[in-house]
Amino acid sequence: MNATGTPTVAWELLDGGVKGVAKKYSQDRGTALTTADGRAAVLTVADGHGSRAHFRSDLGARWAVEAFTSCARVYAREVVRRGDDAANWPRLLAEARTLPQQVVHAWRRRVLTQEANSPAHGGIGTSHSGAPEADLAVYGSTLVGAVLTERLLICWQLGDGDIVLVDEDGTTHMPFYTGPDMGDETESLCEPEAWRKARLHWQPLTGGPPPGVLLSTDGLSKSFADHEGFLAFATGVRAGAASHGVAAVQAQLPDWLGHAAKYSGDDATLAGAFPVPGPGPGAARPQPHPHIDTH
Repeated sequence: MNATGTPTVAWELLDGGVKGVAKKYSQDRGTALTTADGRAAVLTVADGHGSRAHFRSDLGARWAVEAFTSCARVYAREVVRRGDDAANWPRLLAEARTLPQQVVHAWRRRVLTQEANSPAHGGIGTSHSGAPEADLAVYGSTLVGAVLTERLLICWQLGDGDIVLVDEDGTTHMPFYTGPDMGDETESLCEPEAWRKARLHWQPLTGGPPPGVLLSTDGLSKSFADHEGFLAFATGVRAGAASHGVAAVQAQLPDWLGHAAKYSGDDATLAGAFPVPGPGPGAARPQPHPHIDTH
């Protein structure tokens, strides 16, 4: 924010996904959007589990993205409205901690509506108390999401997937990375009180421009031979956006994700946002280039 109160950062977005090479259809969903007159970006990706026990997980992933987007847009507008004053940050942080529960409840409502109209197993079972009980595992999905403004970056993660922050100089940081994934088990929206397992990353942005932010399902990172290769890809995406424009990166994104899907065999979905000079979407930007090499 400059001295006149005009935003000095706007956001340009990436959004794309491909199905795994051996799959009939993708279990992933993702989206990237701006809100609050372009002053905030909302990113989210979800990965339906896809096994026989989770045969409606493509729906679960779609509704996860819809639930997160709906809740996060409301929250993002509050962050824009109050986030320039650091005195408001403790309250905004407290609200960020409640967002996963809002999302899980919204997701469950959508699943239960589906079950009431078209039960996954031909009929709804009953719990020990005699109340109707849906098989939420059928719709199981992970969820990764972020809200970005000029002053704050907030990320949430339930289950596998990746968030990479890329600074202007190419430095990368993964707020939730704990090492290589050693198995296929993952936390899920379908678990009881799933919101308690969601992780939160809260980052005030006071030391320079916001980073670029890339969210992806694990089918992307698993396509690389090692972790360093995945980080180099993220750095290359940021460099390509800076050099040639986000539109050029978006144009090549399907090819990059398709290449990844051939190696991992899994669906690959990415949502990203990059800061650009304000005051708004009409600011001058680099012209697209016909080819970008991220390797």
